[in-house]
Amino acid sequence: MSDTAPPPQPAISARKADHLDLCTDGDVGFDQKTTLFEQLDFVHDALPELAVDEIDLTTTYAGKVLRAPLVIAAMTGGVDRAHAINRDLASVAQELGIGFAFGSQRPLLTKGIRAGYEVRDVAPDALVLGNIGIVQAAETETERLRELVETCGADALCVHLNPAMEVVQPEGDDDFRRGLDTLARLVSELPVPVVAKETGCGLSRHVGTRLVDLGVRWVDTSGAGGTSWVAVEMLRAADEDREIGVTFRDWGVPTAGSVAQLSGLGLGICATGGVKDGLMVAKAIALGATCGGIARPFLQAHARGGRAAVLRYAKRVIAEIRVACLLTGSRTPAALRRRPLVVGPQLRRWIPEHSPLSERLLR
Repeated sequence: MSDTAPPPQPAISARKADHLDLCTDGDVGFDQKTTLFEQLDFVHDALPELAVDEIDLTTTYAGKVLRAPLVIAAMTGGVDRAHAINRDLASVAQELGIGFAFGSQRPLLTKGIRAGYEVRDVAPDALVLGNIGIVQAAETETERLRELVETCGADALCVHLNPAMEVVQPEGDDDFRRGLDTLARLVSELPVPVVAKETGCGLSRHVGTRLVDLGVRWVDTSGAGGTSWVAVEMLRAADEDREIGVTFRDWGVPTAGSVAQLSGLGLGICATGGVKDGLMVAKAIALGATCGGIARPFLQAHARGGRAAVLRYAKRVIAEIRVACLLTGSRTPAALRRRPLVVGPQLRRWIPEHSPLSERLLR
């Protein structure tokens, strides 16, 4: 047996390995804040006049048709373990006709690390979403980002907005200027759609209106109530540097509140952030989302039982969306967005006063 130690991982790969471990097993949820989906109820339709097999879940997101309104949301990449994980996740997306999103592709952009970013051979037709941070995008020429998209075969590029995570991260950025100019440039110059996404803190209506003005047409809420990326970075920080993370662990717009805030702006919305089952996806769609995205539960399913467990879980989520449609008399997701809703006071505060959504609330 050799006594030679394995070569150290690049710092960025070590960080991605930390993220993978913490998101699988760590205590990285919000402390008290929830998604607020528990504040929303459907009105049951005891006479739906529908058969289950009549329900059509076909949806279009980021310019690509999905057979069901579900995305395996951004989690990992840039570390050796991500290779097998992402290929399994992407192949499930291919089999079921749903979407798949890479975790941050900064390792590929800055270090040429391909681990976790090569899935097109197992997912030739699936919606594949690339992913880069707004700070890195601001520092990178459009041509290099176009090459990034082509290298991984992405259908669209998610640009993640993550100031809260970065200011807590030991190696994080602290200058978030030029974000608006960067998004405008990418919308104008990239040959694929740009998706503006948060990283656990949600998108407000104020942000949504500015994105629309820039020409952005697709967003990913990544709202508060699921994985707190502030908590992830808090746990990675040295003891003396954790206090800011403790203070801001629950920062952000709850996922249901974020979808409500963005409703009526003409954006295609993927609702992510604490989404765990098909009923939550259906609630997000009813609030105005185009589809729902699930991240950590898929990662945990893979850790428990590999691809087979991921496939079982995804099938269950899709079946639950279908049942929610049936029990509200909704033949399609678009019909679900027209149904009356019962909303609790905490979620109601997030609904814009004059949005079309407010007209569907039972008083």
